[in-house]
Amino acid sequence: MPIAFALLSFFTWGFGLLFEAIAAKKINSYLFTFWAALLSFIILTALAPTFIGDLKGLTVSLLILNMVLAFFFHFGTIMYYEGIKAGAPALVGTVASSFPGVIVLIALVFLGDKINTLQAISILLVLLGIVLSSLNLNELKKKKINLEKSVLFALAAMISWGIYLGFVKILVEKVGWFWPNYLTFGMFPLLFLFIKYKKMKIENPIRSGVFIPFITSIILVRIAEFSYNYAIGRGSQSIVASISGANPILFVLLAFFVFKDKITKQQIAGIIVTLLGIVLLSILSV
Repeated sequence: MPIAFALLSFFTWGFGLLFEAIAAKKINSYLFTFWAALLSFIILTALAPTFIGDLKGLTVSLLILNMVLAFFFHFGTIMYYEGIKAGAPALVGTVASSFPGVIVLIALVFLGDKINTLQAISILLVLLGIVLSSLNLNELKKKKINLEKSVLFALAAMISWGIYLGFVKILVEKVGWFWPNYLTFGMFPLLFLFIKYKKMKIENPIRSGVFIPFITSIILVRIAEFSYNYAIGRGSQSIVASISGANPILFVLLAFFVFKDKITKQQIAGIIVTLLGIVLLSILSV
């Protein structure tokens, strides 16, 4: 069952990123993130009464932990987009999407997760495949790219997302798979304050050509996050995170068909290696 939900997270996250990319072509990325968080919070508020019973496990210390992790979640998003703006999207995307490696380390070192040798090799294959499929060496060869600044932003995003998705297991085990995400989106004012600090104009996402991919992306990514939470609450976090976090390879494939983005031989090799790792993890975890 955990593997099924990890795969569901993999597919919905990949498709969600595709629709996010479509919407992001017509609306500022920061504004997209802010509106997505606000709308998610509003929609989830309507569903919250269904999960009231799970709150019996919520303590003050867990609430504080959730708020701290929510900060890392939103901070990672800001760092990711700042890295993209610094001028090296390929490098930033590759480093930031390597956050499953951080999750695995957290799960093994801090949360007592256990995996065998074959599973460890499979996880390494997935991580290697993510790097190969995401990294565009040609873009890195372009002039006037501030690699040092981009790497710092990308590392900040990778570590922040890894911390959030790694330690969220503590919350999931106590209050279920719904509340950690709901409380995280409840801190959407952090994004609003950042947008005001940047002096950005608040655009309305409900307009022609934006709203449908915008709302589709929100629905798919929320399903992915809840599926991930559900899976780590019932299985090995190292394995679930590796499968779910491999979604960049799906996005690369979808971008090829939808945006006609070129796929290099290196990316093809990365996709094959990642899929091999996912298949092995699925088989070894049955």
